[in-house]
Amino acid sequence: MRHTVSGGAARAAAAVSVAALVLAACSSIDTPSGGGQSPTADDRAAKNGGTLVVALSDEPDPLDPTTARTLVGRSVFMSICEKLYDINAKLEIVPQLAASMPQISADGKTVTIKLRSGVKFADGTAMDAAAVKTSLDRDLTLPTSARKSDLASVDSVSVTDPSTVVLHLKAPFAPLVAQLADRAGMVMSPAALKSEGTNFGAHPVCVGPFKFQSRVAQDHIDVVKDANYYDASNVHLDKVSYKIIADSTTRFNNLRSGDVQVLDAVAATDVDALQSDSNLQLITSDSIGYQGITINLGNVNGVGKPAGTLPANLNSAMATDPRVRQAFEMSLDRDAINKVVFQGKYSPACGPISPASPFSTDAAQACAKHDPAGAKALLQQAGVKTPFNVSMIIANTPDGTRLGQAIQAQVKEGGFNLKLVPTEFAASLDQTDAGNFQMFAIGWSGRVDPDGNISNFVHSEGSQNNNGYANSTVDSLLEKSQTTEDQSTRADLFGQVITQLHKDLPIIYVYRLKNFTGVSRKVVGVQMYGDGLMRFAHAGFAAG
Repeated sequence: MRHTVSGGAARAAAAVSVAALVLAACSSIDTPSGGGQSPTADDRAAKNGGTLVVALSDEPDPLDPTTARTLVGRSVFMSICEKLYDINAKLEIVPQLAASMPQISADGKTVTIKLRSGVKFADGTAMDAAAVKTSLDRDLTLPTSARKSDLASVDSVSVTDPSTVVLHLKAPFAPLVAQLADRAGMVMSPAALKSEGTNFGAHPVCVGPFKFQSRVAQDHIDVVKDANYYDASNVHLDKVSYKIIADSTTRFNNLRSGDVQVLDAVAATDVDALQSDSNLQLITSDSIGYQGITINLGNVNGVGKPAGTLPANLNSAMATDPRVRQAFEMSLDRDAINKVVFQGKYSPACGPISPASPFSTDAAQACAKHDPAGAKALLQQAGVKTPFNVSMIIANTPDGTRLGQAIQAQVKEGGFNLKLVPTEFAASLDQTDAGNFQMFAIGWSGRVDPDGNISNFVHSEGSQNNNGYANSTVDSLLEKSQTTEDQSTRADLFGQVITQLHKDLPIIYVYRLKNFTGVSRKVVGVQMYGDGLMRFAHAGFAAG
């Protein structure tokens, strides 16, 4: 995800930068594995044909790369919308629709990308540099775009020839290639964009091993093999059907019965049972994201609007006094949450950067101690009446309920009366984007460049800053980290950001999960890496 100088120096620098993003713990779901270990090679061949049924834990938002935000949506995108770049099993950035890694000018402000030739969209039209420009321009200008901060450094996009697109930057931007390995790098059919407009997410057309077929809200999304795909000869499945099954027990029972063959987001409470079933395999990878609690500090009129004074029903000391937020964090026992709610399968987390990241530092991993008595004293110092009332939106799922109840019990000891507000996931995003919340238990699946875990959420102009947080020091540090390629410098700057976030607490980081995926032993070739995304381009049912 990086860039520096042109020519051989640029290529060398890019190699160093990409190598710096390699993280441990990723698995290829093409083999059985036990105890969370990497699987051994499975040499079974995949036969052609068949429908793979995949259980998703939530309903994806509209399948529009420009506006989409959900992890489950990203999982579907992996089948239908390829990107300029992707990551491999080692979490190294590699070309996908691009033909090679980008060439960077000496001043770091011109990024030239060569494209694969002969690639077609699912509608049969050409995927060329003009199409890339159309998609990037849309990401930058659509009023509802969630990609604006991903591409904030891009001043303009030009086309040199049908296979060459050039990004002109306002300033060097270290995370750019990482952003182009995610939704900002997805290329959409200009013909479909013209015909569908803002309804594109209901009928997405991109490049992928599969193409969108149909969707029934709260039930399923079907994608079918795309004969126009440049590597169609190596795609085995006829169809992938994503079934939305919110209840974790129901999802697991469907996997056991064979009604689904792949289970996304296996609940920690089901891991042991899955591992004991000889018909199933469990594949794990360490997440590079985090799970936490977002606190509304000043989101008055919605994401992207200036922070302000919250209305009376939300404007409590939780929003106005950092000591109250610090007391809430001190009330949390992260180790106990992991053991009681998740049977010890996850890891406590106090920041947005994985300990396995090359950008991790002591400052990035610093953590407040669990101290309920200290929390009560801090509330007394803040002059608030106890128990202090606050509400938190949680997922209306068994896992969400267990987590909410555990937090509720812990913070009671610290002087808080926490009201839980179970909400359907898509509705919770709309509600919190609008600023209609005090606290929100939500996580992030993670990006290989830590900027992707931080800037969107805490930079004052972040496209997902739904807490209304604005701190000029944090903005400045993040902007400095974006303009340098030096790993140690960036790591230090990230550490300074996290130190400030621990003081202000717009987000309280609570735990880091493992990606648990259940797969029928009848299936081979499914891949999932530390980004938590399932890949089915080469999956199929085992021959013989």
